[in-house]
Amino acid sequence: MRVRQATQADLEAVLDLLRADVVRATPEPSVVTDAQRRAMAELVADPDADVLVGDLDGRVVATCQVNWLRHLTHDGGLICQLEAVRVAAEHRGAGLGRQLVDVVLDAARVRGAVRVQLTTNRQRAEAHRWYERCGFVASHVGMKLYLGADR
Repeated sequence: MRVRQATQADLEAVLDLLRADVVRATPEPSVVTDAQRRAMAELVADPDADVLVGDLDGRVVATCQVNWLRHLTHDGGLICQLEAVRVAAEHRGAGLGRQLVDVVLDAARVRGAVRVQLTTNRQRAEAHRWYERCGFVASHVGMKLYLGADR
């Protein structure tokens, strides 16, 4: 699998992977929306954001989003926020997710990040074990406050 920066042309494939998430309370729209197109364009242009895809034989089979956050703590340290890690169901267990995460960890080291962090839904017990095998530690409690419509 080749991991690369996503382009606008990858949007539908990325959204297909996100739509397959059965834990979400509200599903993603079934067609690509203008808001999603604008979001992808903004993310692709943002030097502090990455949407990565795993391309296997010309097909997007994995994705994740990375945001780079500067903090005052850790002596002005850079934090790598990893989100929306997804691998197509038929390719799970083949090491593609680990390959994708390793690319993010390498990028974090190169950029001098002091920490890589992520949140994962409490219902994802298998994902928690997988992240732990990748070296992550369940050290904090994540909290969210949704604003507006049921998200």
